[in-house]
Formats: sequence, structure tokens, C-alpha cells
Amino acid sequence: MIKFGLLVLFLVGVYWVIPFILTAGAGIGVLKSKDTSDKVAFTFDDGPNPVYTPQLLDLLKKHNIKATFFVVGSKAEKYPELIARMHDEGHLIGIHNYVHKSNWVMAPWTIRRHLNKTASIIKRITGERPIYYRPPWGLLTLLDFLLMKQYKIIHWSVMAEDWRSKGGSEKVEKRLLQNIKNGDVVLLHDCGETAGADVDAPMNTITALKKVFKELSSRDVPCVRINEL
Repeated sequence: MIKFGLLVLFLVGVYWVIPFILTAGAGIGVLKSKDTSDKVAFTFDDGPNPVYTPQLLDLLKKHNIKATFFVVGSKAEKYPELIARMHDEGHLIGIHNYVHKSNWVMAPWTIRRHLNKTASIIKRITGERPIYYRPPWGLLTLLDFLLMKQYKIIHWSVMAEDWRSKGGSEKVEKRLLQNIKNGDVVLLHDCGETAGADVDAPMNTITALKKVFKELSSRDVPCVRINEL
């Protein structure tokens, strides 16, 4: 019985923990930042959302900033006009699973089916098949790590805990301005409808970015898409 328990722990470690250490910890096989770049890449997860995504797109357009959106396939399917607008306004669109569920609790074949379905939805709307992927919570399994060669997996180097309303826009603004440096990949959200998030939290993000974008402009820091970092 003890040997069986140790075997289970070993398999769990190999399948879940080791990929986490390699990717989130060491940055192996994923893009977390680009130390040689003088630019910053803003990325937005969990959308599109009919309330907050249009406001965010308006703000990005005002500041002439291109960003990367990691969209949930079921929401892209529901709001194709927002996906089309992202694409038409020059933003990069990546995949964030068909539903916002961790890869750790889905079978490998389910993950692949969801990725292919989401990629097809995005291609049907934009004419381009996405090649960038951010798994929810950044969690990959060993099979994800070994088999997802057709996708470029993106993590992040800066986040502002913007999925929570506590602390308001001031918290988001302070964390971003204190931590952003050249080459960073910034993780933010344009939807608060996922587990553990506050529904109204994206409004704080948008409010904070009005000041953050102005400050980065004064520092002459270009804000670009992931593929331009």
C-alpha cells in the first residue's frame, strides 16, 4: 500500500509538478519575458466580455497600443464581433482554452479537442489560425509540455492581481508601474466571470491603464504584441 502511494505521488509529480517547475519556475518551453527587448507586451485573458472588452479596445486605440488577447473559445463563439474588432484593429489573438478550466483537471485528448475547436472558431472569424496559447492559470501537464509543438506557449513576468476588486484601480496602477521593466509580458484581464474573480474587477484594470499608458509613453517604452516583443 505504501509503495502504491509513493508511485501515485511520483506520477503526480511527473505529470503536473515537474512541468510547473520547468515552465512557471524556469521558463523552459514558454515565453515569460524577453530580456533583450526594450518593449513591453500587454496581454489580456478570459474574454471577450461585452461590457469591458469594448472599453479596453477603445483605450488601446486611443493610445495607439497593440496588445495580445488570449480568448476563451466559448466566449469568442458567443461574441464574434469582438474577436473581429480585435483583429481589425491590429491586436494579436491567442487561445485560452475553449472553457476556462485548468489543464490539470482535463484529459489530454479533451485539451487538444478544445484547442483545435477554439483555433477553428478564431480562424473562421479572422481568417488566421492562432499559434499562441496561454493555459488557464499557466498550468500545463507533461503531455502538454511535450506535444504542443504547434503552439507557442506564453506565460508572464508581471501581474497585478487585477482579477480581484479589492484595492481598486490604485492597486493595479501601483503594481504595474513599480514592476514593469523592458521586455516584460504583463498579465491582465478583460473579463471577471471566471472562478475566483470579481465580476467588476476589469473596470479597475481599465481605469489603471489610463494612467499606466501615459506613464509608459513618457518613459518612451513601446507597448507591443507578443510577436513583436
